[in-house]
Amino acid sequence: MRKISGALPKTIAVVRMATSAFFLLFGQYKIFGAEFTHGGFQQYLQGFIQNGAVSFYQPLLANLVLPHAVFFGYLVGVVEMFIGVCLLLGIWVRPASVLGALHMLSLTLATWWEPGQGIPVWRYFGAELDHLPLLFLFIIFFVADAGQEWGLDGRRVHNSKRLG
Repeated sequence: MRKISGALPKTIAVVRMATSAFFLLFGQYKIFGAEFTHGGFQQYLQGFIQNGAVSFYQPLLANLVLPHAVFFGYLVGVVEMFIGVCLLLGIWVRPASVLGALHMLSLTLATWWEPGQGIPVWRYFGAELDHLPLLFLFIIFFVADAGQEWGLDGRRVHNSKRLG
């Protein structure tokens, strides 16, 4: 079996921390900026419901999320802040990666048809370039257990081995 380069875990750790910056920015403006939670999120949802969401996802957005848009707007901000903090500190990276992957999958389902219907399939994937690469990063962070290198997950495991 081939040995993994010593640079790979460090590279993943740097990418993990860089990715955290996006989620910290996304989350903070949703939590602390009233323009998102009190109007902006509802507009996004209405666009997703009318033009973007895949058919089975539209009723969930229309009947569950939209009537409680302020709550869900804050919830999305809190989830993004949680993901950002976890990735930055390298703590609970696997649960945060699962949550991040589900969030990116949700956004993909909500925006899939935005390019229009009946167009070449590559246009749909092209329109999802802000969601799918992040989804793939979350999968990598999960599989690589990315909190082990330069993260509190690694220190916690190291300390428990030393004590046990």
